[in-house]
Amino acid sequence: MKNIILKLMAVGVIFLSGSCKKFLETEPTDFLAPSIYYETEQQLDYALTGVYDRLGMNRLYGAYLHTLHNMEADEGFVSVDTWVTGTRVNNFSVSDPDVLNLWRYIYEAIGRANMLLANVDNNTDIDIAYRDQVRGEALFLRAYYYFMLVQFFENVPMYLTPVANHTQVDVPATPAKEVYEQIIADMETAEALVAPISEIGFGGRVSKSAVRGILARVCLNMAGRPVQDISKYERASYWAKKVMDDNVAAHALNPDYTDVFIKYARDEYDIKESIWEVELWGYNTTANQESGYVGSWIGIKNGTGNNRGYSLGRIYATAKHYHTYEEGDLRRDWNIAPFTYHSTTGAYIMKDANSLYDRYAGKYRREYELNPSIKQPTPINFPLLRYSDILLMYAEAENAVHSGPTEEALEAINMVRRRGFGKLATGATDVDAYDLPAGLDQFKFFQAIVDERTRELSFEALRRPDLIRWGIYVETMKETLAEMNTDLGAGAWQSLTFRNASERYTVYPTPSYELGLNKALEQHPLWR
Repeated sequence: MKNIILKLMAVGVIFLSGSCKKFLETEPTDFLAPSIYYETEQQLDYALTGVYDRLGMNRLYGAYLHTLHNMEADEGFVSVDTWVTGTRVNNFSVSDPDVLNLWRYIYEAIGRANMLLANVDNNTDIDIAYRDQVRGEALFLRAYYYFMLVQFFENVPMYLTPVANHTQVDVPATPAKEVYEQIIADMETAEALVAPISEIGFGGRVSKSAVRGILARVCLNMAGRPVQDISKYERASYWAKKVMDDNVAAHALNPDYTDVFIKYARDEYDIKESIWEVELWGYNTTANQESGYVGSWIGIKNGTGNNRGYSLGRIYATAKHYHTYEEGDLRRDWNIAPFTYHSTTGAYIMKDANSLYDRYAGKYRREYELNPSIKQPTPINFPLLRYSDILLMYAEAENAVHSGPTEEALEAINMVRRRGFGKLATGATDVDAYDLPAGLDQFKFFQAIVDERTRELSFEALRRPDLIRWGIYVETMKETLAEMNTDLGAGAWQSLTFRNASERYTVYPTPSYELGLNKALEQHPLWR
């Protein structure tokens, strides 16, 4: 048996697979040697599509990341009382298959990126501008996959070139700080190479806005735990402001919060707000489609007897998350569905006002698909970066840099709040009625950011990493547990995830399979 990373990365061929509908609507199944590939723009395009492809697979954003890896943290919990083990309930081991598969498929994507980067200049007759565009996107995507790895596993082996053979099995982990430094270096290089979003015209492809926004996110994470390089707050502010000040891209909030997510369901693009998204399409009815389970696993439970779209409804919201919203905040009843569907008519059956532990995560609604299906797979795109996140990251970074909120930071968070209360709609009055007041100190403004991020970015796979980088994951999960114990009684099945939460589960273990093959790897201290 060979090291799983090297097995996936040390391939002397390229595997081409379709995903992003703007790139490719066929799915090649051949293996071709690099010496006879990468010779045309189309071949480079196909290879780049293969790098994007892993984002939308079920083990990543197609399903597992937003449903089975506890990314919602205190926002929600699994709706199945018999699920008592696994990453979804903070009860897993070093041999957990979902942990191994997360590791495996991210490294597979990195291997595809490395192969493309090593061969992008094989044919110098291809226009250099085109090659640089491909190079920039591949560099960014490789860096983003490493960002995913370092968030989950911290110290990880880092491969920046294709692995020549399967014999190089003993590769030590690179410290998280060095991984972050490489991520930032690659993304900064990519920022100069990729196209503006105004030229691309849709959010499924990496643009300058996407690179800048994710750089802000990377810098915020590096400023937090475990690396805690607080100098990166200033860089986070810089990159977020680059997005905000781009007059050509002219990013802005959609006045209607719900419309953002209706557009994901209907395959409509709004590049003013949705800067980067995972492209999913079709219902897996043919080979040339890649659908996910957005709206099916994380959605409002529904059967096959009506036309609202089938959903397993695997995530319930917590009462704590419900209570985070203030009265009048229109986001609450979108993110947390106050109804279920009638089994045959599809009519809304409203929940009792006191029923707060059986409300489904409602952000991704299949009823808005162009052709709601009775099958599990869905074509709903998943958001990776929205403009509201840019504003909130900027506000957070400015607060840290200046030991308190600047006027610009206060305005940034208030823009998000105004939209949440419907104050960006045409004809809205008392536009500043829900603004945060001036004069908040650094701590109070930070607390406002913590709450506003969960209200705005609910169920977008950002809460767990946010709480971890802030160093408050266990504390917040135990606060949620205390509320559940009061409401439901100690030991209720709904509270399992929160009862199990501990410092150990702020990081994933290096998979035992890897440790058995790679003698240079050491297990994370929390898992020894």
